[in-house]
Amino acid sequence: MEECKRNLVDEEAKASVDIWRYVFGFADIAAAKCAIDLKIPEAIENHPSSQPMTLAELSSTVSASPSHLRRIMRFLVHQGIFKEVPIKDGLTTGYTNTPLSRRMMITKRDGKSLAPFVLFETSREMLAPWLRLSSVVSSPVNDSHPPPFDAVHNKDLWALAEDNPCFSEMINEAMACDTRRVVPRVARACDDLFDGVATVVDVGGGNGEAVGILVKEFPWIKGFNFDLPHVIEVAQVLDGVENVGGDMFDSIPKCDAVFIKWVLHDWGDKDCIKILKNCKEAVPANIGKVVIVESVIRENKKTMIVEERDEKLEHVRLMLDMVMMAHTSTGKERTLKEWDFVLNEAGFARYEVRDIDDVQCVIIAYLSSMEHGPEPTIEDTRGLNPS
Repeated sequence: MEECKRNLVDEEAKASVDIWRYVFGFADIAAAKCAIDLKIPEAIENHPSSQPMTLAELSSTVSASPSHLRRIMRFLVHQGIFKEVPIKDGLTTGYTNTPLSRRMMITKRDGKSLAPFVLFETSREMLAPWLRLSSVVSSPVNDSHPPPFDAVHNKDLWALAEDNPCFSEMINEAMACDTRRVVPRVARACDDLFDGVATVVDVGGGNGEAVGILVKEFPWIKGFNFDLPHVIEVAQVLDGVENVGGDMFDSIPKCDAVFIKWVLHDWGDKDCIKILKNCKEAVPANIGKVVIVESVIRENKKTMIVEERDEKLEHVRLMLDMVMMAHTSTGKERTLKEWDFVLNEAGFARYEVRDIDDVQCVIIAYLSSMEHGPEPTIEDTRGLNPS
């Protein structure tokens, strides 16, 4: 009884502090956006002196009010985004970057920066629907009530992107910066992925970043970047890559393998199955495969041994599921059982899931049951079937 009382007191004390995260939680993303807008990480990184950058130097470089900048930097230092360290004279302090702040460098294309993603998610178009999240949750399942994004903008995300080139570019840049980060991981973890494959179509490939990386990692393949015509019009021209306009709901160009990253989570099961069927029809029955890069929500969590990094990655997957609810009509992050359902309904013979120590996993769907590897199972200690 006494232990229960102590636990209740501890929970109350924790709640009295944690509640403020929800009152002022937006300050985190707003301050980070401010740092990106002002290019503070770049200013510190490019500082010519070997010394940390003083407030006066930083203020002059980014053309900011010293008093306001000091407060922003104090907050971001407290959050661990920057470090404040003494300068050699011992009389003043200066700022240095951290691995986290370097991931906010808008000009750095090293496969680590997610700055374009931050700017995309903090745009007016993407923020406004969050305030209407409760409307979709409280609506009956079969109600025709529009999802939050559609209710705010009077059209869905894809229609808005088609009508607004600037917004479309933001989407493409956000997806491209994640692609630069995750596709090399996919290639390292799945070096056998395209053995015996001559042609690969990246479905929903945006500006072509993903398939451009794939043809460099696997130089024997010919890549096709496939997306809607208005996206393909502004896609990159890359060696070994052909840009093709079309609609994945109609058909997908013939190839040996399909690569599809962060597309299927935008759609409900019915549309997801339709896309997967079109992917299946695009590849040959004997060697064809569909490589899906998506999140897999863990199951059977009570029986798992979960490390801190795994738990943080799972939190991101669950946040992504909230993003799908706010920004799409039927999109969602799927559990393995839900992936099992859509893949079976689409007619694939078997599949395997490979963990790449990331928010996303690699799901390889085969047309033939003769491919090497075990039949998929639903359970393992991480909530993924073993490869």
